[in-house]
Parts: sequence; C-alpha cells; structure tokens
Amino acid sequence: MKLQNQIAIITGASSGIGKAVAKSMASEGATVVINYPFENSKADAQAVLDEVLQAGGKGIIFQCDVSAEADVQNMFASVIQQFGTVDILVNNAGIQSDSPFEEMTLNKWNAVIGVNLTGQFLCAREAIKEFLRRGVDESKSLSAGKIICMSSVHQIIPWAGHANYASSKGGINMLMQTLAQEFSPKKIRVNSICPGAIQTPINKSAWSTPKALNSLLELIPYKRIGQPEDIGKAAVWLASDNSDYVCGTSLFVDGGMTLYPGFTENG
Repeated sequence: MKLQNQIAIITGASSGIGKAVAKSMASEGATVVINYPFENSKADAQAVLDEVLQAGGKGIIFQCDVSAEADVQNMFASVIQQFGTVDILVNNAGIQSDSPFEEMTLNKWNAVIGVNLTGQFLCAREAIKEFLRRGVDESKSLSAGKIICMSSVHQIIPWAGHANYASSKGGINMLMQTLAQEFSPKKIRVNSICPGAIQTPINKSAWSTPKALNSLLELIPYKRIGQPEDIGKAAVWLASDNSDYVCGTSLFVDGGMTLYPGFTENG
C-alpha cells in the first residue's frame, strides 16, 4: 500500500487517464478526490467512485472547473477541511479544441490554455500552499507533497493543427521544471508524465477503426496503443517514496513514440 493514508486530488478524473489514475492510487491506499468539471459529468465521476469503493478503496467526488480560480480555491479548502490536508495532486484535467492555425479563434486558444495550463498553475499553487503549511509527515511520506503534471509527448513533438494544445503542453513542461527547482529544497516533488497514444475517449478517432489503429501503430515502436492503466501505474510510482529522488523529471510513457520511428529506415 504505497500511498496509505494519503489524500490525492486527481483533476479530470471522471474518465480516461484521470479515471485510471484515481483507481490505481486508491488501490494503493490513497483516499482519492475525483474531480469533474461540470454537472453533466457528475454521473461519470460517481461511476468512477463506485468502482473505487467496490474495490475496497476510499474517495469522494468534487465538481470544480480548474480554469476558475474561485472553484480551485474552494475545492482545496473543502478537501482540507474534510480530510485535514492534501498529500498528492495529479494535474490531469485537459481538453483539445483543434483547428488549422489560421482559422483558430481566440476562444479556442483561451479555452485550451485556460484548462490545460492555467488550471495546472491554479491547482499547483493551492497544493504547494498546503504542503508548505504542513511540512513533512514521515508517517506518510518522505516528501512534504507530490505534484504530478499530466503533459504529453507533444511537449516536445510539434503537432500541426493543434497549436493551442501543443503550446499548453510545452508550457506545462517549463512550469513543472520551474516549480521543481523552486520547491525541491522544501521537500516538495514536482514531476510530469508525458503520455503518448493512450486509448481514451479524447482520441477515439485515432483508434476506433482497424485502418486508423494501424496508421497510429506506425508511430509507436512498441506496436501497441497505450492503456489508461499504463499511466495509472506510472502515477503511483511518482507519487510514492519509491521515486523519492526523482524531481523535475518528465516520464515519457509512450511506447517509444518520441524515438521518431519515421527515421528507422534512414529517414
């Protein structure tokens, strides 16, 4: 039980990668706060919580738009009031709103940057305030707190038609590294997970037909599409004391996508 008695907030946990992270952390003893953004995703969040409870885990659901400062502050205050503290933040919430660049509206740009990057800033700020207030509790962890930023292979791989998304992920990388540099002396560990192609609803068009899947697999040297559980296991490791000396690192969980397989035959 690597995360026994720890409180973990996982943003965007009503489906996909966030759901898998919540279930994986709960299975290792964490009490999970399953964040969902709007009322129309409450049923999905409750279904995740039901799975957690049926497996013997503990958790709650909490509605919060991570791009809204007041919502984020309220979520952290409520969780701290109910459980006493927060030990782990998984900054997972993210959206896509794709467009050719010359047709991209300011609304599309702001929506993606607001959730993907500003949302991570707002949640990380509240988490760090709590970590600094509490300090290290060695009965639970060697760290004062752990933040996992969910980034993407697209923090380093350009992605035509997705300028807002790729820019948000590049920003997450520098935010993560800067926070790690600033707060590692306070025993606060900040790292990123960079998924490649993971089989979730957000990218269903990329894997839902045999033709699409075969085309996708050409980009993956390991020749399988990733599963949400692959990310859940990585998140547990980064949140646990098993990774206590890991600070400011991007962990690519991508089946080798960042090896640029197009160059296997001399480019």
